Amino acid sequence: MRELMRWESDDGPVVVEVDSREAGYRSVSRRDEDGIREVEGRFEAALGNVRGAALSALRTFRERALDPDGIELEFGVKLSAAAGAVIAKTAAEGHLTVKLTWSKGDARGGAEGAVRGE
Repeated sequence: MRELMRWESDDGPVVVEVDSREAGYRSVSRRDEDGIREVEGRFEAALGNVRGAALSALRTFRERALDPDGIELEFGVKLSAAAGAVIAKTAAEGHLTVKLTWSKGDARGGAEGAVRGE
């Protein structure tokens, strides 16, 4: 069953569709007159868990040994009234794709690399 949840944010309300059939789901919010569940807490706070994960990953891949010119992080974000934002899974594992790039004129020989962790 799909359900709509609303968080307040600095830029106004954010409505998200969630799947209430998942194992362990229980509603921790109240419904308004439109049937949308009002979530306590701010949208920005819900994203705090994922923000911390992104900052940690960036620190790890910015280390001097790698010294890439560019870093791309890709992961799905799943929202929950109870947990806030979490990194979404693909199949049975979490999903995180990291791409590191170096420019061709670089002394390292123009290497371009990608590291994938799932």
